[in-house]
Amino acid sequence: MNVAEAVGRALAACGVEAVFGVVGSGNFHVTNALVAAGARFVAARHEGGAATMADAYARMSGRAGVLSVHQGPGLTNAVTGIAEAAKSRTPLVVLAGEATDRRSNFHIDQDALVAAVGAVAMRVTSGEEAWGRAEEAYRIAVEQRRTVLLSLPLDVQSQPCPATPGSGPASRRAGSESAAGSGPASGRAGGAESAAGSGPASQWAAGSESAAGSAAGGAGAAAPVAAGWPAPDGGEGDLPLAAEVDALARVLAGASRPVFIAGRGARHARRELEALADRTGALLATSAVARGLFRGSPWDLDVSGGFATPLTAELIAGADLVVGWGCALNMWTTRHGSLVPADGQVVQVDLDPAAIGVHVPVDLGVTGDVAAVATALTGLVPAAAGYRSAAVEGRIRAEGRWRAVPYEDQGDGGRIDPRTLTIGLDDLLPAERVVAVDSGNFMGYPSMFLDVPDENGFCFTQAFQSIGLGLATAIGAAVARPDRLPVAALGDGGALMGAAELETVVRLGLPMVVVVYDDEAYGAEVHHFGPHGHPLDTVTFPPADLAAIARGYGFAAVTVTREADLGGVAEWLKGPRDRPLLVHAKVTRDRGSWWLEEAFKGH
Repeated sequence: MNVAEAVGRALAACGVEAVFGVVGSGNFHVTNALVAAGARFVAARHEGGAATMADAYARMSGRAGVLSVHQGPGLTNAVTGIAEAAKSRTPLVVLAGEATDRRSNFHIDQDALVAAVGAVAMRVTSGEEAWGRAEEAYRIAVEQRRTVLLSLPLDVQSQPCPATPGSGPASRRAGSESAAGSGPASGRAGGAESAAGSGPASQWAAGSESAAGSAAGGAGAAAPVAAGWPAPDGGEGDLPLAAEVDALARVLAGASRPVFIAGRGARHARRELEALADRTGALLATSAVARGLFRGSPWDLDVSGGFATPLTAELIAGADLVVGWGCALNMWTTRHGSLVPADGQVVQVDLDPAAIGVHVPVDLGVTGDVAAVATALTGLVPAAAGYRSAAVEGRIRAEGRWRAVPYEDQGDGGRIDPRTLTIGLDDLLPAERVVAVDSGNFMGYPSMFLDVPDENGFCFTQAFQSIGLGLATAIGAAVARPDRLPVAALGDGGALMGAAELETVVRLGLPMVVVVYDDEAYGAEVHHFGPHGHPLDTVTFPPADLAAIARGYGFAAVTVTREADLGGVAEWLKGPRDRPLLVHAKVTRDRGSWWLEEAFKGH
């Protein structure tokens, strides 16, 4: 057994079931070793797509993602996806060959490259350490919720390794230091926080919201937790201090209009939060990445922040207590602070004390796992009606979703209003879906007008605010959740950036619906700079027949310019779905979306 084989076998032994990548000479052997050990390899057409697929797979499966790339340009091609994963604190192991000879065209400083975007750099330097190093990389990724580069120097990969591994599975190893000095990884991970993220935890399911946030006005776009990821292990580091819990119990007892906002760090704690909310009369909202967590509750306000409905914004702003549960309460979640009650109190519950009060001043911070804190409080607080009343319940039922908000249809026959488009799609598509949304002016429409069944129905890779990640996100989510219809919502700019992965969708046989909101422009820039009289030639483009492009890759496709054209989607849904479907929607473009107007306030 050589180093490349040992690394592949070790990661498979840790539980890796899927690896995404583009194979070149420098990662050929380690990728084949993973496959030989039982992992599934998903080949992408570009390393940037592969990185985002691995990220989305981790978010939706609850398992660490693995990315395999060639040395040098293979790694640089993946950097945007790696940056998104690192900012989102996605558990991800990146395997990359490495040319250590400075005379090689492939030579770069790989450590410095990934450190610049917030990832941890590690390296295998000998056969003796290969198995243990691979385990350590996996352990740091999972336990500290980090994106870890494991460089595999070309001259080391062929070195022999001991026949018997020297250590047990990484998930059970206790905290040795990483090569990058990232701090102990066992229990509640130590070490300083990266600027992008927050809250290392013994289980990334219990982590806090990413400080990086998202452009979408919904809040921190950090790694969500899918069903099947283990709940917090109940270690001492996850338990709240009794004095902090008592203080929060007193605050809750004195509140008459409490609102709970749950973030990524609360995705495992619906039952506990709903029990406490029922006890205290709290209304329930989420950040964008936790969308769907309280679906089905009559007190669900959906997303707080720039995506919020008028009713949600009104009720949150009118609260006398807002409690953020595993939520950064950043400018997107609080709509630049406008949803922080002026005369009320703000409390933040988070595993990481350093995450508390970063974005808004808080009256009280409680350090601990969300589920543990909520459980402790439920037995301490008196029962109260709180914010709940028949009138509020009726308003939530009548006004609580964007599709219930009246609007004037702007469609003109040649272009369809994106609201009309998305409501029509919401009515047609099966309820069991997983929605992945790219970035851009259009993004609020699919994010809020396409409903999701639960917190595992929405995959939002927006911590880095990059366009072009949406299609790859949908592919990774589809691999993780084959039981649901994958829906990719893209702008025309992002769709053309990621078009190579249309072939991947076809090759994998994914019954995906790809919806392209085409305004023939980078719409955010058009609506940001256009009103000030700036020339827009650099951000507008001639028409492209995106349906024809999709058909060339093997898709079925329909072009939509009016509501009646959605009949083509209905026909595809009735059929065998043996080919994916691309919906080329030519959308109205005269004004920016509502969420974009909120986002501009932060620029």
